[in-house]
Amino acid sequence: MIDACYTDALKAIADTNRLRLFWLLVHVDERICVAEAMDVLGETHYNVSRNLKILQKAGLVTAHKEGKWVFYTLNREGSPFQIKLLAAVKSIPEQELEAEIRKCHLRLALRESGQCVVGPDSTEWADIIERQGLSENGQA
Repeated sequence: MIDACYTDALKAIADTNRLRLFWLLVHVDERICVAEAMDVLGETHYNVSRNLKILQKAGLVTAHKEGKWVFYTLNREGSPFQIKLLAAVKSIPEQELEAEIRKCHLRLALRESGQCVVGPDSTEWADIIERQGLSENGQA
């Protein structure tokens, strides 16, 4: 019988939105909070939070609470299977989510001393997106 940890991890990234979220964490290699992921991916709080919890349950990400924010990072100390799964996701070409990477770097630049200080859907974020010529769906 195959252990559930394998199927849980595969199911976690089988969903397009969770794969995008995990891929983003792999390529940006930074911790990220729900508000930041919401702005970058254009998803609702419910969807981003739910998807991060599923990735966490599968052992692919870890959560760390700081003040009112919960930051999610890659689990680099997972099983050999999880590490190989991380490498497989990393091999997805960056061109697939180029705009999301660009938006993520812009969103993370709003941090102060490494802390998220801007909530989701802020006017500050909307102004940055408009100035950069990025649409809400991430397209340039």
